Parts: sequence; structure tokens; C-alpha cells
Amino acid sequence: MRHIDSLWGTGAPRKEARAALVVVSTLACVTGAVAAAPSVEPALIIGLVLAIALVVAVAWHPPLAAYILLGATPLIAGIDRGAVVPILRPNELLALVLGAGLVFGSVVRTGHLALTIPRLTVTERAIVMMAIAGSALPLVWMRLRGIPITSDDLQYALLIWKFLGVYAIVRASIRTPHAAGVCLRVTLVAGCVVACIAILQALQLFGVPQLLSTYFAPYGNVRAVSLNRGGATLGLPIAVADLMVFEIAIAVGLIVRKIGRRTLLVLAALLLATAAIAAGEISGIIALLIGAIALAVITRRASIVAWGLPVAAVAVVALGSVVERRLAGFDGASGIPISWVGRIHNLTGYFWPELFSGGRFVLGVRSAARVPAPDQATGFVWIESGYTWLLWSGGIAFLLTFIWFVVVTMRWAVRLARQRMDEVGVAALVVTVALVVIAALMVVDPHLTYRGAADVFFSMMALASIRNVHREATWST
Repeated sequence: MRHIDSLWGTGAPRKEARAALVVVSTLACVTGAVAAAPSVEPALIIGLVLAIALVVAVAWHPPLAAYILLGATPLIAGIDRGAVVPILRPNELLALVLGAGLVFGSVVRTGHLALTIPRLTVTERAIVMMAIAGSALPLVWMRLRGIPITSDDLQYALLIWKFLGVYAIVRASIRTPHAAGVCLRVTLVAGCVVACIAILQALQLFGVPQLLSTYFAPYGNVRAVSLNRGGATLGLPIAVADLMVFEIAIAVGLIVRKIGRRTLLVLAALLLATAAIAAGEISGIIALLIGAIALAVITRRASIVAWGLPVAAVAVVALGSVVERRLAGFDGASGIPISWVGRIHNLTGYFWPELFSGGRFVLGVRSAARVPAPDQATGFVWIESGYTWLLWSGGIAFLLTFIWFVVVTMRWAVRLARQRMDEVGVAALVVTVALVVIAALMVVDPHLTYRGAADVFFSMMALASIRNVHREATWST
């Protein structure tokens, strides 16, 4: 019978294996105690068991943390905060559990909790500075000005930190280009699932909108899932469009590097492009065009754009009802989409007057990027301009740190995308395309933080940060 020490790698001290068993046994006892307690829902018991299983599995094989996070996040990120678990979205809870598994595994392997802070790269320093400028500084200014700090302010202050946590999980769990390749494939499969759901939702086929309305209606607004727009499991059509563009970059990157089966990757790219159009967002179409141009420039293959035009034409024909409904929005007196008229009205009515009065744009107004609006279906009005959001939340400091982040990350990613011909280079290519799309479309929306798409973006940054090229470290199993 295999010795229990082998679970943690060859030569792992027995005391560490015994410590692991003690922790697992303790968690199992806690689960048993909860199960035996009166009036405890079975869902809680099942959740605890699954959490323990995930912690142990990730401790045993750390790359599972990235695989699970990248595979599950696009499929659950659209579930409202507090709808399934208190306070958090399910994908946020999943990230916490996976992070706990990585910490637990580190303790088991080393025999102690390492609290050392690794030396940060220039891109990592840029993310941290951006997170500080968008969280700590705004809260300090609010406190000094006597503005009450609400739960909304705290939630938005943690936004960049949350994605930094996603980056850290993938960065800590993936050590080799081979494992990075698994992550790329897992991400691509999850993206294709989201694409299928988005297309069926946009075409209102097979009862998909009704199925999505149970858990993926944003803030309970059931009408939002039946508007011929593919919000899918993200609950946000524009987030789906961004995700599809990033996923197309993965497929094209793998094709260009001749990694994987070309036919399957081409079919995946076609499906993803169709879903980007099925999202029914004008900015999504712009993102698709910008992404195609960026791919052509970085890979030095103009044929990408040439092939993209007939693909887009076929997708438009296939999604005729979606496109027709979207074009109907241009029939207003202003000649621009009705939704954009509402966007401008919200900015000029709710945000810009306060932001640009008394020089408040210098330090920002408050962390929360939305204001209550009882007349709206969701009960809130959001800032539908990314650069306005930066100034509103963190003032000039937040804006400048974002620009710095874009510049240093772009330089690093472009160089890496052209130098590395492996999976790491593919991840760098995705980062480059995503940065171009985000920087351009932040004019109209806060694309940096769109759920699902932002998770993939920061995860690709982590994969592109793998340093070892010739000698690959391997996790013990």
C-alpha cells in the first residue's frame, strides 16, 4: 500500500504528512459537527465537503487551482452577489477556497507558513500601485472629507485587489509552459461553452433565456436576459463580447504557434467571433475589430483581418434578428443608439456635474462606481465610461497609475509575444490584444474590471510571467 507521505511528494517528512492529516481530520470533524447540528441545510454540508475536497486536491496538485478557476469562473461569474452565498459571488468564494488550498499545500510541503513577499516585477508593481490608487487613497480622502464610507465603497475599493488575487493564484500554481498550455485550453473550452449559451440566448432558442433568468438575471432584472443580447453566464453582454475577443486571441495564438489541432482551433475562433456579435453590443463589434487588427500587427499576419471579414459577414447573416434589433436603435432623432443616449444622459445627469465641480476630479468623489436610482430596473445607475470611473473613484492618481500600467505591461507583453514561440508567448499575445481593447474602450465603459473577461486577462498576465524556459520545475505529486 502506498505510503501516505507520497501524497505530498517524494521525501516529504512524515511529520508534515501527519500535520496534513490532522488538518484534514479537523475539517472533517467540523463538517460532521455542522451536519449533526439541527436546522442545518444540506446545501451547507455539501458546500463544506466540496470546499475541503478542493483544498486537499489543490494542496496535492497546485496547478489544479488555476485549471479550476479558469474553467469555472466564466460559467458562474454572472451569479449575483449574495444569491447563492452571503456577500460574495460564487466565483469569488471559489477563488478564496483555491487560495486556501495553495496556502495549505505550502504549509504541508515546507512545514511552516511562509510570509515572505516575493520580489515584484515592473508589471506587478504597476498592478499594486493601481490597486492602491483605486482603494486606499479614495477611502482616505473620503474619511478626511467626512463622507460616510458605505459597503458599496468598500466593495468597489476591493475590485482591483480581487483581480490581483486571481493573478496571484494562477501565478503561484502554474510553473511550466506545459501547465500554461493546459490553462489556455481550459480557458478556451470554457469560452466556447459561454459562446454557445450566448448565441442560443440571443436567438432565444431552446428556452435558454428562461434557464438563465433563474440565476443569471443581473440584480433580478429578468427582462435583461430576453433582449436578444448574449449575456450568457456572465449576465453582462459587453463582458461576453470582451471575453470572446480575448478567447479568439488564444485560438489565433495557438494556431500561429502551431500548438494543438488547427481545425478545432479555427472552428473555435469562428464560434467565438459569432458569439461576440451575438452579444449585441456596438462596443463589442468595435472590440472585435480592434482585437483583429492588434492580432494582425503583433503576429505580422495581415491575413487575420482578411479572414475576419467574411467570418463576420456570415455571423451577421446567421444572427439576423439580433443585428436587426440592434440597428433599430439608430432610428432615433439623434442618429446614435438609444442606449448610448441613455449613457450620455446618465453621465451628464448623475456623475459629471459632481465630478467636475470644485476640482473633485483631482482626488475623486468616492469609491462606489454607481448611485441609487429607484426608477431603474436594477435600482442603480452605473458609470458607463471607464476613464470617468477612474477619475470618480481615485482621481488623477488612479488615472495615472492605470496609464502607467497599460504602458509598462504593453511593452513587456509585446516583446514577450514576439520572442516566445510557446504557450507563454500565446498568453503574452492575449495580454497585448486585451490591453489594446481595454485601453481603447475604456472611453465608453470600465472594461478593465468586467467580470469573466477581466479574470481571463489577469490570468493571462500570470501565465505570461512564467520565467523558466529551459529547465522546468515540476510540482511533486
